[in-house]
Amino acid sequence: MSEERVVTIFGTSHAIEGDGVFEQAMELGGLLAARGCTIANGGYGGTMRAAARGARQAGGQVIGVTCSAFRRAGPNEYVTRQIQTRSLEERLRTLVELGCAYFVLPGGTGTLLELAQVWELKNKGFTPADKPIIIVGDFWDDLIALMEKADPRSSRQLTVAATPLQAAEIFSAWADNRN
Repeated sequence: MSEERVVTIFGTSHAIEGDGVFEQAMELGGLLAARGCTIANGGYGGTMRAAARGARQAGGQVIGVTCSAFRRAGPNEYVTRQIQTRSLEERLRTLVELGCAYFVLPGGTGTLLELAQVWELKNKGFTPADKPIIIVGDFWDDLIALMEKADPRSSRQLTVAATPLQAAEIFSAWADNRN
């Protein structure tokens, strides 16, 4: 890819090396970096560290969008460029603005907030309709089904991939159609 293509990955900060979610994030980061993508995420631990590690092992770049309000030490060791924000709202807005696509891994309330933000922005047409939101795995299936009951059209804004490889392939097909 000739221009820098940034993709945003959301997921839990509680994943630890060796667990399935950590491995999933590491694989996804590597697959996307191998396709010429720069990874953007929150820059700290868990899936953020895992995706960054996978990306760096594949020779890619990683943007860590950190938040001074968290009072954490700094970004993980795989981040190649840090963007420090002052608030959670600014951090999320930056991650949304950076991404040409969004990947959502399992997570807690923070990941739920991130998913809800990009989903609603796309649902209401405030973000380009062609920016894909790719859910990786089945963790969010119950939420998606619940939202379909409230708004049957809302699930059309999402693509669910069973595996990181399938998610990367979905992204590649989307990127190829844009060129």
